Amino acid sequence: MNIRFRDVSSGIVEARAVVEVTEGLYLNEITILSRNGQIEVELPRKSFKGKDGKMHFMDIITFENDDSRTLWQMTVKEEYLLWRQSNKKVLIYEV
Repeated sequence: MNIRFRDVSSGIVEARAVVEVTEGLYLNEITILSRNGQIEVELPRKSFKGKDGKMHFMDIITFENDDSRTLWQMTVKEEYLLWRQSNKKVLIYEV
């Protein structure tokens, strides 16, 4: 699995990932979050407002079961941590 990350410095969002599923097929907008000091992988979702006025969410990516979903998210998380070791965050302060 080929994964490319790019830094995002916006709130709890640490980075975004683009995963090459097969040659020429890319999955965008996988979000790496930092919540309470823990790194989490959030998959893209479609949101829409239903006729009942409530917000509904639909997963863009579906997995066979929760175990394979968790394993895939752990793989992305491990790749992110390896990437972060070699690409440190640069913090810019104005004086």
